[in-house]
Amino acid sequence: MGGVFAAPRASATHGVASRTSPGYCVPLVKSLILTLLTLTALTATVLRAEDKPMKDQPSEKLAPGLERAVVGGGCFWCMEAIFQRLDGVKHVTSGYAGGHTKNPTYEEVCTHTTGHAEVIQIDFDPKKISYAKLLHVFWQAHDPTTLNRQGADVGDSYRSIILYTNDEQKKEAKKSIAEEQSNWKDPIVTQVVPLEAFYKAEVSHQDYYRINGSTSGYCRAVIRPKVEKLEKKGVIPKE
Repeated sequence: MGGVFAAPRASATHGVASRTSPGYCVPLVKSLILTLLTLTALTATVLRAEDKPMKDQPSEKLAPGLERAVVGGGCFWCMEAIFQRLDGVKHVTSGYAGGHTKNPTYEEVCTHTTGHAEVIQIDFDPKKISYAKLLHVFWQAHDPTTLNRQGADVGDSYRSIILYTNDEQKKEAKKSIAEEQSNWKDPIVTQVVPLEAFYKAEVSHQDYYRINGSTSGYCRAVIRPKVEKLEKKGVIPKE
């Protein structure tokens, strides 16, 4: 809590009992304890409410002229940080998709029992950046040949996956995989499946690198090197 509660000072003019007055200490201490417990409980309730996944809510409507793509390539904090840099990308949302559990939480997805992958939902302007270009960056942003794994992140929630929203995206994804395979020694294991549902992740997972880039150990050790590598290669622009 940001504030500090202080007991009222003794004052005859204000009718407040002194600390030596009979019965002063116990009731006042009890009152302060109850007040602190109440405020702590209320604060915890608010924080929990703010950090819940966006359950039972449809995806935000697309603005006119925009299209939407959904992909997963390991930790969504990494993917979000990369795709936010692209010109023509209007909004990136971290979330969960590809599984069978409705309205999953981050903790549930981390158990690898929901079937969901950590993914990002990308709203983009096709006049400025094509779906094919997004897929090109997607291949650069992760290793699509490692099954259910990206670096030290292991489990099916970190699998490489493209979730298409229409037949055109499906064709483009399969074409892109065929073209990209020559750049990899091992077979690409990226799933290409229809998007059935996208569940927006908790507030604490949105804009993660922008907010925590300078303080989070994971950001400094994992995300920053990946972002800087793609900057040097000219895949994404420098900020």
